Amino acid sequence: MRVTKKFLVPAVIAAVGLALAGCAPSTPTATTSTGAAVPVAIIYSQTGPLAAYGQEYRNGFEAGLDYATGGTGKVNGRALDITYSDDAGNPDTAVSLAKNAIGNGTQIVAGTVSSGIAVALAQQAAQNKILYISGPAAVDAVTGVNKYTFRSGRQTYQDVATAGTFVGDLTGKKVLVFAQDSAFGKGNAAAVQAVLGAKGATVSSVLVPESATEFTPFAQQILAAKPDLVFVAWAGASSGTMWQALSQQGVFTAVPVVTGLGDAATFGAYGAASGKISFLSHYFAGASSNKVNKAMESYLSKKGQTADLFSPDGFVAAQMIVRAVSKGGGDNVDKMIASLEGWTFDAPKGTQTIRASDHAMIQPMFQAKLVADGSNWKPELVKVVSAATVTPPAAG
Repeated sequence: MRVTKKFLVPAVIAAVGLALAGCAPSTPTATTSTGAAVPVAIIYSQTGPLAAYGQEYRNGFEAGLDYATGGTGKVNGRALDITYSDDAGNPDTAVSLAKNAIGNGTQIVAGTVSSGIAVALAQQAAQNKILYISGPAAVDAVTGVNKYTFRSGRQTYQDVATAGTFVGDLTGKKVLVFAQDSAFGKGNAAAVQAVLGAKGATVSSVLVPESATEFTPFAQQILAAKPDLVFVAWAGASSGTMWQALSQQGVFTAVPVVTGLGDAATFGAYGAASGKISFLSHYFAGASSNKVNKAMESYLSKKGQTADLFSPDGFVAAQMIVRAVSKGGGDNVDKMIASLEGWTFDAPKGTQTIRASDHAMIQPMFQAKLVADGSNWKPELVKVVSAATVTPPAAG
C-alpha cells in the first residue's frame, strides 16, 4: 500500500453524550484479481481542536486495514492508494479536498469527526456519485441522507437511547436534561426529547447560562424537579465546578446521573464525582473482548498506541472499504454500495449490521463507570447494551 500525505491545512466540538464478515481476515473473493491501485481519500482532522479524535480514527483505520487485508494492504491483488488529508474541522476545507480527490479519479472517500463536515461531504457524494463513509461524526442526518453515504460510527440517537437504558422502561418516567444554554446544550435537550420522549418519558430541562460560575442554585432545581434520570450534556472549563456542585448538593444520591464517556484524556475530569456518574459509552479500551477487538488492540500496542473512543470508527471504515473494493473493484460504485447494504460483520464492538434501507450502522453500545486506579480513574464495563435496544428508527 502506498500512503501519501498532502493538503495539510493549519488549523469544534467538545462532545458529551457522547464492524468483517464472521470469519478470520482474508482476501475476499475477487471481482477483479489484478489492476491499478485503488485510490482512497481519508479526510479527517490532523490539526485543530478535533485533532485528538482524528488521530484515534486514523490509528483505528490503519489497524483495520491491516486486519481486513491480512497485513497485505491489498484487495484481490490490488493495492489501496490511501491519501490522508486534513480537514482542520472546516467544512469548506473538507469539500475542497473531496472535490480535488474526486477530480483526480477517487471514488471512495471516508472520514471526519465533525458532523457539519459529514453532511457537506454526503452532499458531494451524491452530486458526484461516489462512495462516502462518514467517520465518528454522530449527527443523525447522515443516516439515510442519500444512497452514496454510509457511516462507520454511531449516531446521536444511539447515544441518547443508551442513556435511557439506565432506567429501563421509560413509560411515565421523568428525564431532566442538565445542560448549558447554548446550541450544544439545546441540541442535546432536543435529542433527548425526540428519543426518550418517544419512548414514553416526560422530558424537561435546566439550561444554565454559559457565563455561570456558581451552580448550586441549578443543582437545587434538579432536586426540586424530582426526576427519575438526569442527562448531563456539558462542555468547557466549568465542567469540574459543575460536577462538584452536583455532588455537594446530593444530586448523585437522589437520582441516577448519566453523561457520555469521552476519550481517555477526559477520565480524570470529573473530580470527586467520578465514581458517582453513570456513563453511556460508544467505546473504550476493554469494553469488548472479541477477537476483532483484540486484534485491533494488539496492532495498536505494537505501534505504541492504545485503543480509544473513536478507534473502532476507523477500524470499521477500513473493513467497509475492503469489502466494497472486493465486490466493486473500487470503480463500480453501485456494486460497492450493494455490497455494503445489509452486510453483517464482526467489528471491535461486536456484531454490526449496515441497514440496507438507510445505511444506519446497527451496533451494540455500553454502560460504564469510572473506578479508581491509583491516583487516576479508568473505565469499567457495567453492561453491553444490545444493538436491538438502541436501533434508530428507519430514516425517511
